Amino acid sequence: MFTYKIDEKTKLKMLNLNDTEPLFMLTNQSKDSLREWLPFIDSTKSSADTEAFIRGTMKQFSDNNGFQAGIWFEEQIAGVIGFHKIDWNNKSTSLGYWLGKGYEGSGLMTKSVRAFVNHAIGELGLNRVEIRAAEENTKSRAIPERLNFTEEGRVREAEWLCDHYVDHIVYGMLAKDWNKSNK
Repeated sequence: MFTYKIDEKTKLKMLNLNDTEPLFMLTNQSKDSLREWLPFIDSTKSSADTEAFIRGTMKQFSDNNGFQAGIWFEEQIAGVIGFHKIDWNNKSTSLGYWLGKGYEGSGLMTKSVRAFVNHAIGELGLNRVEIRAAEENTKSRAIPERLNFTEEGRVREAEWLCDHYVDHIVYGMLAKDWNKSNK
């Protein structure tokens, strides 16, 4: 079970079924701010939907294909970060993340992504971590930029969000670059 203490107020903890209700409440309270960038928000209508998501993440972990963690700040769940999947043959993964309403702009996500990249490269032995964000999602794009990821390009009309396609900007970090910049 993954748990990572970031500082005195913040920790990352792999999601489990005990997190269902607090995660559903956070998702539900944050729908308006999350809807613009996360297509699953409108289909999360009850705690049963959140439970199904957590069960899926538990299967992801048991299949050795990564995991999802809650971002906990002052003992309250503030968001989620996780590996989409792990490509063990190519030693690569991609990250996804979101914060609930009221937690943005506090540095929580930058700290959380740093911890996940450290884990991916240092503990799992991966060579590459990728982050994709919608071109217009400047808050999400700021995270890899702040952590010195390389902007590698654009994937046109990569995702359908509500009623339109958005382009993704692709960011990558290689183990050799991460190790140089984090010593």
